[in-house]
Amino acid sequence: MMLEARARAALERGDLPAAAQAAQQLAMTQPQSPAGFFLLGMAAAEAGHVPRAIPMLEQAIARGGTAEHFAQYARLLILLHRDGEAGEAARQALVKGGADPLTLDTIGCVLARLGDHEGSILPFEGAVAGEPDNLGFRYNLAAACGFTARIDAARSHYEVILRANPGDSRVHYALTILSRQTMEANNIPRLEAALGNAKRPEDSLRIRYALAKSHEDMGNAADAFAYLSTANVAQKQALGYDFASDAAIFDAIEALFADGLPRGWRQGLDDPSPIFITGMPRTGTTLVDRILSSHPQVGSAGELQAMPVAVKQLAATPSRLVIDPPTITASASADPAAMGQAYMARASHHRPQGKARFIDKLPANFLYIGHILSALPQARIICLRRHPLDTIWSNYKNLFATQSSYYAYSYDLMDTARYYARFDRLMALWDRLYPGRVLQTSYEQLVADQEGQTRRLLDHCGLEWDAACLSFHENKAAVATPSAAQVRRPLNADAVARWKRYEDALAPARDWLLGQGIAVD
Repeated sequence: MMLEARARAALERGDLPAAAQAAQQLAMTQPQSPAGFFLLGMAAAEAGHVPRAIPMLEQAIARGGTAEHFAQYARLLILLHRDGEAGEAARQALVKGGADPLTLDTIGCVLARLGDHEGSILPFEGAVAGEPDNLGFRYNLAAACGFTARIDAARSHYEVILRANPGDSRVHYALTILSRQTMEANNIPRLEAALGNAKRPEDSLRIRYALAKSHEDMGNAADAFAYLSTANVAQKQALGYDFASDAAIFDAIEALFADGLPRGWRQGLDDPSPIFITGMPRTGTTLVDRILSSHPQVGSAGELQAMPVAVKQLAATPSRLVIDPPTITASASADPAAMGQAYMARASHHRPQGKARFIDKLPANFLYIGHILSALPQARIICLRRHPLDTIWSNYKNLFATQSSYYAYSYDLMDTARYYARFDRLMALWDRLYPGRVLQTSYEQLVADQEGQTRRLLDHCGLEWDAACLSFHENKAAVATPSAAQVRRPLNADAVARWKRYEDALAPARDWLLGQGIAVD
């Protein structure tokens, strides 16, 4: 067997020592060929040594690498948060041409991770055209179609997957959130059948969420809550979540800024381009992102991890968590200007071209407002507020990324109430420290007075009035959040006071919030 084929076969069966040995021989006997270096890098990456793999792939590319080599290099760069280089490598892979379906899918995945969902469509379509029966490739294409408002195409691809695999819970959930379910058009019988056949807890979780969303759309509040309650009890138990872990993060932030700015912090980076939209999830952050990014001077960069990663980088703590109490505490010794530079270096790779300003819409950035206004003193920050019980309900009913520690509180109503109370307290701290620097705006007020509140948002951001901001639903940019369907419709009051449908179930949270002095009328 040829050395390259032997190395690839060993990689395929997971025999990494044999793969590395064959790749090493290939690199030694054919030092001008890229194949040996590429396969050495892939063996290292598969063994978990991504930093060690990168130079090997760079050696392969320097020797005239193929589309596959560029695509895999891009994939590994993403894992190391080297987003700008990853995007360039992915586009080089497309330019190379001759890519096989797996390589095309890899390119699409890299572009999607970078927020370029429109750009991911072409490689995903190529992957599906090359291997029509590969359900993973088709799922990626379907998701990209959903993000880019190709709703009929997304639905068609999802249905193809379900015909081949009726129990695919990711697809059941994706189809359900693609559009509003009605009495005349819903998939409840199919979902119930899939739930009955589900073998894995994660499948039951997604299908129950899909059933809950369907029943809520159709006005069946009791059924919606019953499915959610069952799903969330099981998920909280599986995660082993304790609110004390989030409380400790809030405590660390409040301690860091207890006496104002940490001692020794100096002037940050002088850059007025970022606009941060923050707040509890599911409170209108995507809506405000669409309103502002409809302005000709503003583009949306999506939900960036750039500030959390910049703080982690400057804090230099060894934990694998991006945010934890030691990291917050250690950030006191960081240089705000260096923090701002680290942020802008990462964010720049996601900025839409030709726009003077850009939006970072990571809701959890409310935790970093002190860091942001020190690192980027000219940045504009908006925080979305929504009725406390609508906030709690909308968090409880939304299936966030199940492995993300940011949202672990959301599988329990009382944990979500506790999280809301700490959010509310932290926002009061930022108001005391930075009066007038954070515009706290109400979702309900925005719905009631669209133009007046839009003018207020633009004024806070230092932007001239533009009527296009009132037609945000015509914005063609991709949306990769659960709010995609809502923000493609004109502003409406459908989601205002929705909590009242679940008033009895929310009574314990309501009473607890009242005990904390938080108004819920």
